[in-house]
Amino acid sequence: MRQKQDKPRLQRLVANAPVSKDTAAANSLTRVCSPRTARERTTTPRVPLYDVFGPLRIMKRGLRPPELCDTMSRVCAIFGGSRGIGHAVAQLLAQKGYCLAIIARNLDRAQTTAKNLGAGHLAFRCDVSKEEDIQNVFKEMETSLGQINYLVNAAGINRDGLLLRTKADDMLSQLQTNLLGTMLTCKAAVKGMIQQQGGAIVNVGSIVGLKGNSGQSVYSASKAGLVGFSRSLAKEIARKNIRVNMVAPGFIHTDMTTHLKEEQLKKIIPLGRFGEPQEVAKAVAFLLESPYVTGQVLVIDGGSAQ
Repeated sequence: MRQKQDKPRLQRLVANAPVSKDTAAANSLTRVCSPRTARERTTTPRVPLYDVFGPLRIMKRGLRPPELCDTMSRVCAIFGGSRGIGHAVAQLLAQKGYCLAIIARNLDRAQTTAKNLGAGHLAFRCDVSKEEDIQNVFKEMETSLGQINYLVNAAGINRDGLLLRTKADDMLSQLQTNLLGTMLTCKAAVKGMIQQQGGAIVNVGSIVGLKGNSGQSVYSASKAGLVGFSRSLAKEIARKNIRVNMVAPGFIHTDMTTHLKEEQLKKIIPLGRFGEPQEVAKAVAFLLESPYVTGQVLVIDGGSAQ
């Protein structure tokens, strides 16, 4: 008898409890979709999980509040996403509805990029030449955004110069950032992708890694290493439904090509011009979204590699 007396009283208390705007919106949606009776609809309003636990608790549960992401399943980490090709990739993927983590050495620049992309994208600081930085940033991203489904490695540096004039420190910095850094980010991302049983990675290389170029022997070696690494990793993890591909851009309008003599170099490019970062971004998006393409190197150079 005690239970029968308390139940109506509990229903009245719940019905009279203050309801937030978000809760009211959720209740209206519930009334449309739920087959509950009219009496139940008026006496037992449903409180959204977001109201109860707050954004931090939800992110730790593997969910994301609505203002953080447009889609629940497409979370992409872009290393080097604050400038050049990486920035163009970020802009395109944001338009496609991806939830993005913009990672760069300069946190201010990364934050500006993330803010300009619109609501739902976050910025992180990381030096890809340092394994500890990479491990920490992946923990931060997974806490804030959930598991990473997609990875784009666009971070890179260049120290042009003849080999005999290149200091050992400059050699190591290029290899650590361009090659080892990509290996480490892939290693960190693949762990989560295996748990999800799927994912996609695109590494940004260079046509120099395929053709070679005078004065860029070290840079060429770092990018050539990416070719072998990407193709080998693609074979290692294909059975886990994880794809790995690479783009090899030619002369693209970025900070790295501002010092080049464009008018002279355009003469050796069949299309007669430098490429734009947005054109490379389209190739990256294609590789991310193509479910039957893996282990490939897509050259984007206006035909000069032919």
